[in-house]
This record gives sequence, C-alpha cells and structure tokens, in this order.
Amino acid sequence: MARQGLFGSSLVKKYWMALTGLFLISFLVVHCTLNAFIFFNDGGVTFNKGAEFMAKNPIIRAMEIVLFIGLIAHILDGLMIWRENRAARPVKYAMEKSSANRTWYSHSMGILGTLILFFLIMHLWHFWVKSRITGLHHYGLDAEGQENLYGVMQDVFADPWIVLLYVLGCFSLFWHLLHGFKSAFQSLGLNHKRYNGFIAACGIAFSIIVPALFAAMPLAFFFKCIQ
Repeated sequence: MARQGLFGSSLVKKYWMALTGLFLISFLVVHCTLNAFIFFNDGGVTFNKGAEFMAKNPIIRAMEIVLFIGLIAHILDGLMIWRENRAARPVKYAMEKSSANRTWYSHSMGILGTLILFFLIMHLWHFWVKSRITGLHHYGLDAEGQENLYGVMQDVFADPWIVLLYVLGCFSLFWHLLHGFKSAFQSLGLNHKRYNGFIAACGIAFSIIVPALFAAMPLAFFFKCIQ
C-alpha cells in the first residue's frame, strides 16, 4: 500500500515534486534573464531598472510569496520521497543491480538539493535581505538615480571565496537540473517516444545554459570583465 503523508501517496508526492520543480524552473528563467542585464555593462543602469521593477510591482511581490511556498513544498516533498525510498530500499544486491542503469546524480538528488539549499540561503542573505529588508542606501544610487543593487553585486563578488561558492552552487544546480528537468515530465506522464528525445535535449541545454550564465556573473565581476 502506498504510504500516506503531507502530500498523500507516493505517486501524488512525485506529481507535487514535478509540478513544483517545473514552477521553480520557470523562476530560474526569469531570474537568469534579469540578472543577465548586467552584461549590458552600462554601470548597472539596465539591471537596476529591471530590479526596481521587480521590487515595486505588486504582482511580482505577490508571486514572491507563491515562489517561497513552492520552494518549501519542493523541499518538503523531496525530503519525504528520500525518506520513503530509504525505508523501502531493497537488499544491497538488488539495489546495486537496479542502480546499474542509473546515473550517480539521479540517485543523489537529495544531496544535490541540500547543497543548492545552502547556496540559496547564502544568496538570499547577500541580495534579498539587503534589497527587501535592510535597504540599499549604503550603496548609493546609480547614474540614473536608481537604487543600486548592482553595487551589491560588485561588493559581494569581490571576495574570491564567495565567488568560488557561487560557482560550486551553480555546478550543483547543473547536476540537479540534468536529472530533474526530464524526470519532471516523466512523473507527469508527459513522455512519449516521439518527443522524449526533444525533452531530453531541452533538459540538457537548459541544465547547461542557465547554470553557466549564473556562474558567469560572479566571475565577470571578480575578473572585472564588467564595470
């Protein structure tokens, strides 16, 4: 009998994991696009304009609440699935036999997810807390008189250890997405031999491009490729 819990049966938990995962993937697209505005290399004017819109738009602010709920649901669901998988783990020989066709990152999603969670907490501390709670007055205004979140990025990414941690976090995100993107469609039953190849290709491309762009940002600041 399927186990019952906060999100229902094991099958329901997988649906929740897939849906919240795809929702978070959509957030990554928006967040990565906005952050990529730094590459306009105009002293942060374009980036700060986008950041100010995100900070003051009531719809976006409401979506932040939905985002946090989705993130918490994704984490809790993942922990419950991980616990159930450990409880139902077969004998060692059967487990090793079944793992022969699995990649290491497909059965390490819990570890990768935990690393990403620590990275996310650090990221929120560096940027969300300053932009939403403590304020950005310490960083002055940009050339167009806007709040200077770009200045926060310049300050944070001047530290080589922080840059290294961000790059490692993006590397963990790459492996997590590499399995999670395709797995989400499979969990929702959206898989068919006619388009499985396309979904897999999109997943690989997304898993490479988005983490690579995120990693390029702290590196670009640290090596002064942008000013």
